[in-house]
Amino acid sequence: MTLRFALGRPRGRLLLSLLTVLPLLATGGCAVNPATGEQSFTAFMSPQQEVAVGQEEHPKLVQEFGGAYEDADLAAYVSRVGLSLARLSEAPDLPYTFTVLNDDKVNAFALPGGFIHVTRGLLALADDEAELAGVLAHEIGHIVARHTAQRYSRAMATNIGLTVLGVLGSVYGLPSQLGQAVSYGAQAHLQGFSREQELEADMLAVRYLARAGYDPRAMTSFLDKMRAHGELEAMLAGKPAGSVDEFNVMATHPRTLDRIEQAVELAREAPEGQHLRHREAFLASIDGMIYGDDPKQGMRLGRDFRHPDLGIGFTVPPGFVLFNSARQVVARGPGEAVFAFDMAPGDAARQTGDPATYLSRVWARELNLTDTERLDINGMPTATGRAVLRTRNGDRELRLVVVRERPDRLFRFLFVTPATSAARYRTEFQRTTYSFHRLSPQEIAGIRPLRLDIHTVSPGDTVESLAARMPFDAYHVERFSALNGIGRDQSLVAGTQVKIVVD
Repeated sequence: MTLRFALGRPRGRLLLSLLTVLPLLATGGCAVNPATGEQSFTAFMSPQQEVAVGQEEHPKLVQEFGGAYEDADLAAYVSRVGLSLARLSEAPDLPYTFTVLNDDKVNAFALPGGFIHVTRGLLALADDEAELAGVLAHEIGHIVARHTAQRYSRAMATNIGLTVLGVLGSVYGLPSQLGQAVSYGAQAHLQGFSREQELEADMLAVRYLARAGYDPRAMTSFLDKMRAHGELEAMLAGKPAGSVDEFNVMATHPRTLDRIEQAVELAREAPEGQHLRHREAFLASIDGMIYGDDPKQGMRLGRDFRHPDLGIGFTVPPGFVLFNSARQVVARGPGEAVFAFDMAPGDAARQTGDPATYLSRVWARELNLTDTERLDINGMPTATGRAVLRTRNGDRELRLVVVRERPDRLFRFLFVTPATSAARYRTEFQRTTYSFHRLSPQEIAGIRPLRLDIHTVSPGDTVESLAARMPFDAYHVERFSALNGIGRDQSLVAGTQVKIVVD
């Protein structure tokens, strides 16, 4: 927030004016929301401003999450389902936009003004159209209930209250509402809604599902799949099953179990309808969809990371688990060891081509680097240095590595370990550093994405036999079970369809 200090304006007059405005905001800014029937405080963000926030932030968010997934038929299908629900909401005339993001994480979120996003990772986990509809209806609920406007207005009112108390000093006038709203929107989608808002969106989702004739129990079945997926992610990361919500992006507010319990109750209370599921149509729409990493963003192949578009790769130490995103790669290991890999911003790389100069003057200029040296990594000039960072959880040793792969491209490794166990990882981190190399044309040609395949169960197929077909190093049965919502001891029915992953 930008503060503008008063020049020559009497403080008493300002204080009096603010004290006069605050009660008016508290009462005049409340309105009954037609969807919830509850009064909500949205004084600092109008519906028009919500649309402006969405339009401003939508392209940024799409870029942040790997871009839109390039499948016109799938995009049209998701949009068709979403619009059919939006038209049955209490805000049918908003300019709704539905986007499938090229991200393998299980996630969905909405920006104010009608901008709704689902990842292909979420589509892979869903089992039918009703489950997809439940997710889209939940995000529509956030928009119709104006939850972002509520959060923003409360934050603004709190800031004004602090100003009156003198905490922020002498502020000249009120901030520009639209300007603040747009800057706020940049991080709104990354901050979880409150518990009450999440449960309210669930309530509205069940309402819209029932109006559209979908089975409201789809809310329950998909939330249950989310929990199973979270348990699998925790298992793959070597974490206990109790840490499931750490690996469930959509489970922050409230926890998944609470939402499942509420969804069960809401489904029971929903009016009788057609209870549509449309499973075959949904599975046909995701047949052949990329599963896991897209080569455009780099591929995790066991302990190897390969990026065919950039033409580079490296290998992580044993016991480390790779997590890939559009911006960076993170590897987590035992004993709180972790490292991140990314590219330096293009401008900085072009302006500071020397890796040692970039390390000391740009990337680590705020750190007290020691043990700096120049290296040669497979013919590429490299610089490295060490620093110790004090944190509330104890000292952390940082090892920073900058590799100049081309005159205008710098790649960065940041290795972090507790200072007390740093010596344990130094050799392994050196091996990872020296494993960084340019990919050969043969390596690049051999990198292909995994894809979903809709398989019709044949007599004799079992969970174990189908799971064994999937090209993973471990946890075949657990992956198949989470992907299909099927227990490992459950019998498969010939003629039914299941999802498997193929290369």
